[in-house]
Amino acid sequence: MSDTAVHIAQRLLDAFDAYRATFRELTLGARARFEQAQWPEIQETSTARINLYDERIFETRDQLSADPACHDILDADCWPAIKQAYIELIEDRFDDDLAETWFNSVFFKMHRHDQISDRTMFVHSTRPTVRKPSRVPLTRGFISGGCLTSLARQILDQYAFDVPWADFERDCQLIVRCLRQGLPDWAQLDHGLTVELIQPVFYRNKGAYLVGRVLSQGEKWPFVLPLIHREKEGVSVDTVITDESEVSIIFSFTRSYFMVDAAVPVEMIGFLKRLLPGKQVAELYTALGFYKQGKSEFYRTLIDYMARTPDDRFIMAPGVRGMVMTVFTLPGFNTVFKIIKDRFAPSKNISRATVIEKYRLVKRHDRVGRMADTQDFADFRFARDSFEPECLQELLEVAPSTVVIQGDTVLVRQCWTERRMTPLNIYLESASESQIREALLDYGQAIKELAAANIFPGDMLLKNFGVTRHGRVVFYDYDEISYLTEVNFRHIPEPLYPEQEMSSEPWYSVGPNDVFPEEFPVFLFADIQQRRLFSQLHGDLFDADFWKGLQQQILDGKVIDVYPYHRLQDRAAEGCKAL
Repeated sequence: MSDTAVHIAQRLLDAFDAYRATFRELTLGARARFEQAQWPEIQETSTARINLYDERIFETRDQLSADPACHDILDADCWPAIKQAYIELIEDRFDDDLAETWFNSVFFKMHRHDQISDRTMFVHSTRPTVRKPSRVPLTRGFISGGCLTSLARQILDQYAFDVPWADFERDCQLIVRCLRQGLPDWAQLDHGLTVELIQPVFYRNKGAYLVGRVLSQGEKWPFVLPLIHREKEGVSVDTVITDESEVSIIFSFTRSYFMVDAAVPVEMIGFLKRLLPGKQVAELYTALGFYKQGKSEFYRTLIDYMARTPDDRFIMAPGVRGMVMTVFTLPGFNTVFKIIKDRFAPSKNISRATVIEKYRLVKRHDRVGRMADTQDFADFRFARDSFEPECLQELLEVAPSTVVIQGDTVLVRQCWTERRMTPLNIYLESASESQIREALLDYGQAIKELAAANIFPGDMLLKNFGVTRHGRVVFYDYDEISYLTEVNFRHIPEPLYPEQEMSSEPWYSVGPNDVFPEEFPVFLFADIQQRRLFSQLHGDLFDADFWKGLQQQILDGKVIDVYPYHRLQDRAAEGCKAL
């Protein structure tokens, strides 16, 4: 192994260590920000941590390119030796999974996609599937001894903050009451009942979470304790969650990434996977802020799936065709692939660069459980026979600059991956009366929660929202989103005389950022019954004053709460930003 290869490998690892140190510093500051109720700073730090990875990757690329001792860095044939030297350097590390992805990212910024292979980078991980446990225990246990009140006190004592509990005894009784409601009687009476909690606290926006599980006589249940900090009152337990589906929603792909100190990421991911077996490993990495690792895990899962199921071919995704993006999917793989069309519908007065920036905005912004996370991929290569002919033909027609045939290979120059959902308009076609009501109720709530996060969806048509497996309504079409505070909400002026009202053209001026909520009912609903029902449920959305009121709260610096779980009725409070 050459000295140059060893030198480059060490430079790569040194840069990774510097990135990890800054990432951890930003993460560890979450506790103080929670204790000091620094809500705007929390959002700023979240964005800074997301941006950090690419910033440091570009820095590393430029530094290596400028180093005379790294003169072979641009020669792809030298990278197998660099990779081998790097493997030896990360052999005994506990963040070796992240270190491999860092290596891949630097290589990718320096070389063409056709130079990617397992020779030059870590297409497949070299890390062992079974690992030695680290010396630092991930969890701590609390045994009830037959007394749930004692169990609750143990937990709150161990996880005390530098600000006091608002009402320690009340919170202990709240935990007891929730456990009695959420666990079977026999488990409550078990003297050996144990709560096992991950030692680091999970922080996100205005909330803190204790995450773990309840164990009793061979059975187990998730256990999540959401905590809130009311200024001048102290920290309170908001509820206790023992339902797997509710915990899954907290870790949803529609939410901002947690701030949690994961010293040994693979161990924390393994614990969470046991807690939430329905979650993909890629989703869990992403939920903890390791979104590039999540991207690597997703890609590995995809190529493995396509190798195992060659008969599952790409088709156009069900639903109304988009005016800006076209969407295809694998029927057996729960993901859609979105690409930008070469030409947009005449009504769409935007550019490709604008669309890309909108998707980046969503990546950086608080998604409050109502916008799907996306991953941006460049130069995907698929076998030509992985596509149904009709699908490939349509992709070549609408996006010939992005989808290119190269022999037996289809090159997709850029695409975004997103969790597949049932489009809301399709869901409503076969829904029962009660399902329609629930979906429209959540549709309006989704719009309001996005607005609370300073996001105006722009195109709010039903086809641009999806229904998740948990029945939640989520927005997924981002080409017209904007900050709520950039929109000029107006009432339609009264006509001066009857001829104005009868005219096919508006009798009032309309600026580029003007929006008239009174027009929403007809615009959103062709179905009269659905229109009437939505007006009953969320008629305030049709009033410009409602939107102006939210704008003013945001401009006043208020961070509005949106809770990612069902709150207890006796704790419900008017309020507002995603916990």
